[in-house]
Amino acid sequence: GTAALHMAVAAVGVKQGDEVILPSFTFVATAETVVLAGAKPVFVDIDPETYNISPEAVNRAVTKKTGAIVAVDLYGSPADLKPIREIADKHGLKVIEDAAQAHGAVYDNRPVGAYADVACWSFYASKNMTTGEGGMITTDDDEIAEKLRLIRSHGEKEKYKSILLGHNYRMPEIEAAIGIVQLKKLPKFLEKRRKNAERLTAKLRPLKNLQLPLEPKGCRNSWYLYTVRVKDADRKKRDTIVERLKKEGIGAEVYYPWPIHLMPYYRKFGKGRLPETEKASEQVFSLPVHPGVTVEQIDFIGEAVSRLVGRG
Repeated sequence: GTAALHMAVAAVGVKQGDEVILPSFTFVATAETVVLAGAKPVFVDIDPETYNISPEAVNRAVTKKTGAIVAVDLYGSPADLKPIREIADKHGLKVIEDAAQAHGAVYDNRPVGAYADVACWSFYASKNMTTGEGGMITTDDDEIAEKLRLIRSHGEKEKYKSILLGHNYRMPEIEAAIGIVQLKKLPKFLEKRRKNAERLTAKLRPLKNLQLPLEPKGCRNSWYLYTVRVKDADRKKRDTIVERLKKEGIGAEVYYPWPIHLMPYYRKFGKGRLPETEKASEQVFSLPVHPGVTVEQIDFIGEAVSRLVGRG
């Protein structure tokens, strides 16, 4: 997935000195690849209900230096791409969709990636489908596709003749073979995740202090992660709940405890506050709904969360 993002940033024409608009509430690779291209990441705030990049914040951040916009489908929940696409078209910008967590997700009744110039996917071991390591890029732009093919293999148009700067980002055949088999299994994996998520939602819905995942009209979550928010929590209270869940054998985790703009390396790119991002990072945690989780385990998770959140 990281290699896919690195290639995408280069293929859409981002160059040294450009600015790239992206969320801070995501895995660090989203920003890492922008910096590797010599560009400046411009972090903007999120929607407090979906945790995805805010189109309004994107619009405010566009400058003459902007080279591209990166939208992330965080936790498998589709980003609001239609208004972002409109902003990009107005300013002649490319849109990269970081769909690393969104295999099988739907936005505006279309597969995620349809509104972006390039969509990047991860096949890391924890994802909805896997090749162990590796990733994929999708695009309907022939020019971008040709650049991606060149970048993937040292920029070579023909053997030993590079026409642009490239890398060795070729996927090994054994990983590709695993991916082909996994792709056939993806619908079954997604259905199990959805059933687990729906059952867990039914268990947790009575908890007024817990914000549950949303599925806006025309959208389908991939349920990579089932992320909840303790509305009145600070970081200490949220972390205490997570630790108690772990002691009960539940694989609760926090994604992501530190927004990128607050990480030591990335502070130099701007000191502006992102209040919704920072608040979410202190209040959210994720629960397992992957295909290996049984109905009985979902019920146990629901009961444990209800008990612990109820106690505070």
